[in-house]
Amino acid sequence: MSLIHPADHDAVFVRAADAEVLGGSPATVRLLADSSATHGALSTQRVTLGRGADGAAPHRHTTASELFYVLGGALQVLAGERVVTAHEGDLIVVPPHMPHAFAAVPDIEADVLIVVTPGVERFDYFRLLTRFGEGEATLEELLDAQERFDNHFLDSPLWRETRTAGGGG
Repeated sequence: MSLIHPADHDAVFVRAADAEVLGGSPATVRLLADSSATHGALSTQRVTLGRGADGAAPHRHTTASELFYVLGGALQVLAGERVVTAHEGDLIVVPPHMPHAFAAVPDIEADVLIVVTPGVERFDYFRLLTRFGEGEATLEELLDAQERFDNHFLDSPLWRETRTAGGGG
């Protein structure tokens, strides 16, 4: 990734063509700026999901809020004890400790900008997820990384039911 690394008061600038791209259809993650590049202010990536594709399984963060800004399509988001559907231009901010998950709405694609603040070094987490999806990393490795990446998996019967039924809020 080509990144102009900021001094104390410089801007972070990442060209779209230089962003590291992970995955492919039905889910692509573009790594934009990690915590180290923003001096801990935030981490951000762009996630593009095919029709009905899963994004992230239910999880929570202990120190960070997670912002979802829908650039296109429609996104189902678990936020605590409810599932909402966000459309292009909609914004959702999930505070620390709140269970959340996201996926494209059935039969609709989703393109979403995700910002975690304060920043957590997350790029290696997405690389680990990619290796896991390709069978090159184990579930144990993924579970062992929860503390490191402040990404704690949990169960959500509501999310399972919503995704199984193909519904949303």
